[in-house]
Amino acid sequence: MGQLPPYAVVGIVVLTGIALFLAGTQGTRLLRPAAPTAAKLMTYECGVDPVGEGWAQTNVRYYLYAYLYVVFAVDAMYLLPWATVIRLPGFGWRTLAEMGVFLGVLAVGLAHAWRRGLLRWV
Repeated sequence: MGQLPPYAVVGIVVLTGIALFLAGTQGTRLLRPAAPTAAKLMTYECGVDPVGEGWAQTNVRYYLYAYLYVVFAVDAMYLLPWATVIRLPGFGWRTLAEMGVFLGVLAVGLAHAWRRGLLRWV
C-alpha cells in the first residue's frame, strides 16, 4: 500500500469519527425503550416542578462576579505551578519579576473593579 497524502489521512480520521458518532447515536436509539408519558416529557429542574414561563431576567452584575472569578482562577492556575518551582535552579529574579508584573496587572484590574463598586454585594 502506498503512502497517503496528509490531507487524505485527516479526511479518513474525520470520516471515521463521524461514522462512529452516527453509529453510537443510532445504536442507542435502537436499543433504548420508548415509552413517553406526560411526566417523562415534562422539564426537570433540580427536583422541583417547573412553575411559570421559562423566561427570566438576570441582573447583569452577576456576569461581572463570574468574570472576576475567572480572572482569579486563572491567577491561581499560573501562580501555584510557579510557586512550586521558584527555588529550582534557573528560576531566579527574572521569573520573580515576571510574576510581579503579572500580579501587578491583576491588582490594577482588582483596584479598578473596587473603585467602580463592582465588589459590593447589594
